[in-house]
This record gives sequence, C-alpha cells and structure tokens, in this order.
Amino acid sequence: METYEPSTLADARAEQATDGRWTLVFIRDFPHPTARVWRALTKPADLGEWAPYTADRDLDTTGPATLTMIDGDEHVDMAVEVTLVDPERALAYSWGTDLLRWELTRTESGTRLTLHHTVADRSWIPQVAAGWHICLDVADRLLAGNPVGPIRGNEARAHGWDSLRDAYAMKLDVPTDEPS
Repeated sequence: METYEPSTLADARAEQATDGRWTLVFIRDFPHPTARVWRALTKPADLGEWAPYTADRDLDTTGPATLTMIDGDEHVDMAVEVTLVDPERALAYSWGTDLLRWELTRTESGTRLTLHHTVADRSWIPQVAAGWHICLDVADRLLAGNPVGPIRGNEARAHGWDSLRDAYAMKLDVPTDEPS
C-alpha cells in the first residue's frame, strides 16, 4: 500500500440550519465515473476501505441499517435510517443525531460530490471537515486503484487530522474548541 498525505483543502462552507443546528457543505471533485462513486458510497465492501464505518447492508435502498464506527480495536454499532436513495444522484441517512446527504453530479472530468453533514453544535464543523477530508482522500485513492487502506479514528491524527481541523476552522471561521 502507498503512503498517504492530505490533499489541499476542499471547497467547504458552514451554514446554520433553520432548526439551529449547523451543516458542513463539503465539495469534492473526483476524476471517476458517477456510477463508481455511487458504489463507494453505498456498498459495504467499498465503505470498509475508506469510510469511518462499515455497513451491515447496501445503502442503496431506504430503511434501517447499522453502521459500525471503527477506531482501532473499538467497534460501535449505530442504528441509521436511510431516508433518500436516488441512484447515482443522492443518498441521505441519519447517523446518530447527525444527518448526512450525499449529492453526485456528473462533470466533464468525472463526478462532483457534495456532502451536507448536519451536526448539533457548530464547534464540530472543523472536526467533521477534517475527518471527511481524509476519508474522501482515501476514497479517491481507492477509486483510482491506489488504495492506502482506511484511516479512521485516532489513527487519523498521525495523518494530518489536527492540522486539517485547524485549517478548516480558519477557513470556515469556526473556533477549534473540541467538544467533550
């Protein structure tokens, strides 16, 4: 496996939701076909290679599912509800108290992925941005056929997570106070 170094900061912004929560809007262009990016978002085998979790089933149908968060030897099951599936266009599900909505748009050079990750506390935005940054870098490498293996949980700190968190905090004008 090849080594990993974080890419440059992604196009991202923080928006206040109407219910008082906050949404990270994270945009990433992939030089890969939309069908392949969709598969990476929905198929357990692909998710296990880049995401901070694995899934107990394909996420390409609505209904309940279990995502297992992985941090080293620790595994925590989380019940989720897949609420929207529009193949190769949009996928939405709950994740604990968070909401995730993935949107895919075909581009001349591949696929634009827009992630809307809604959290309860604004201070989580830089942490969420840093985590997805690393995960989506890893996904890009997987899709390109140069996998580096999943980088999750505390392991991400050894791969630039802290610097990314601080950089996104500055970019998004959000304090870096770590939630307890």
